[in-house]
Amino acid sequence: MTGGGRESEGGEEEVRGARRIPGPRGAADDLDLASVPLPPLPPLPPDEAVPEQAQPASAPGDAPESDAGEPEPDLGPAPAAEAWPEPGPGPEPGPGPEPDPWPEPEPADGTPEPPAPGPLVSSAPVVLPHQVLKALLGAWALSACSAEETAAVEDHLTGCAPCADEALRLRDAVGLLHTDGSLDLDPTLRTRVLDGCFGRRPARIPVPEWAAPYDAETARLDALLRDIGDSEWHAPVRLQWFEEERRVSRRTTVAGVIGHLMAVDGLLSAALGLDDPLDGGKTPLDPTERTETYWSATRRPPTRAVREPWRAQSHELIRTASFAGRNVAETSVSYGAFALPLQDAALDRAFECWVHGGDIADAVDYPYPAPSAAHLHRMIDLAARMLPAALAGRRSAGLAGPAKDLVAAGAPGRSLHLEIEGHGGGDWYIALDSPAAVGAPERAVAQVALDGVEFCRLVAGHISPVEAAAGQEGDREAIRDVLFAAASLSRL
Repeated sequence: MTGGGRESEGGEEEVRGARRIPGPRGAADDLDLASVPLPPLPPLPPDEAVPEQAQPASAPGDAPESDAGEPEPDLGPAPAAEAWPEPGPGPEPGPGPEPDPWPEPEPADGTPEPPAPGPLVSSAPVVLPHQVLKALLGAWALSACSAEETAAVEDHLTGCAPCADEALRLRDAVGLLHTDGSLDLDPTLRTRVLDGCFGRRPARIPVPEWAAPYDAETARLDALLRDIGDSEWHAPVRLQWFEEERRVSRRTTVAGVIGHLMAVDGLLSAALGLDDPLDGGKTPLDPTERTETYWSATRRPPTRAVREPWRAQSHELIRTASFAGRNVAETSVSYGAFALPLQDAALDRAFECWVHGGDIADAVDYPYPAPSAAHLHRMIDLAARMLPAALAGRRSAGLAGPAKDLVAAGAPGRSLHLEIEGHGGGDWYIALDSPAAVGAPERAVAQVALDGVEFCRLVAGHISPVEAAAGQEGDREAIRDVLFAAASLSRL
């Protein structure tokens, strides 16, 4: 058998017939170069057999002569011309044996000498006891074993089922250590844990379903605020929204954003009979004016100290709504220019909490995914229900086209089909000519297709109607009016 015993590996595996667990891919540093045998150096020719470098090349067929003038001894038939290398330095040692450029002369009796034995490479794995091999499974999964240990472990795994199962589990665990995904918790983890707990023991006084999005979004934002450092509370944040046909922005800090959320949440607190953080009374109802009042009343730039009163206020709102029962859902919450039922106002506050949470996350370079599909669907539904009134307001201000087909209240009127795709998607039909009309598929004159998160960014004023990547078909004027009406829903 030649080749240093390499043929025995394939034959042995074919005879055994057992499937091997693929081993870890070894790194280049795992190769121990000191343990690799070097190929034998070629023998040097006799001194008299080396031609002089200064002598001219002899004619073909001439016999070389030595310095003493005596003929060279007969060394047998000369090798082929290509077997004689050019004079120069000897070959460098390589990873494998090379053909001998200087063949040894045959003995006088004509019997060829046996070839020199090659380096011996053992193909048999190292024999180690079971306990040692079991202890090496972790290192094997991390590709930290030597070549001999790897061969021994893999040979052992073909015949030991418990160790094979443990090796597969360790290999899967190593895969988790090298994941490219985010190490942040799944945003739906809190909801799933609470659902599991409430499934086993329901809450005596549960959170109302309409308040669940506000509860979830305030909890997510609070988790983000808990992770940032003191200096990041002063990171600059630019708030954006649309007024009429132009984009407006206001620069503040992370702490200033939380103060803005607390000031507007005070509208819900006042509707539930709770203390208003702005002391009520002469405090304006418009969200923008309330925010400006809060910011101007703050003598020093707000710091992370604003987190505690904001979180306490959100807890009190949810607790009060839970104890109040079903009738409180229809309580009117005034925003100054308009009013919303408490259940829609809580959904509006959940939407703004998510949007401003994303603004804060961008300022501190933190991942912040969208809400759950169920909660996002409800936020989109609220915006779709507010679009007819927003469109009528823009028409009164001369910013939208005139009504083309007025109908009685509650009757189906000319409509636009709003198709929201992806996360939290669905289909809505927006009445175009009167807020009292009902959108109907049979009266649709145009269609707009948008991604769910993209539509929410448009409603929040973070992208313009021109920038919205919308699939459009039908009445161009109706499409433009609806997209600009969606942007007009944004505010500070």
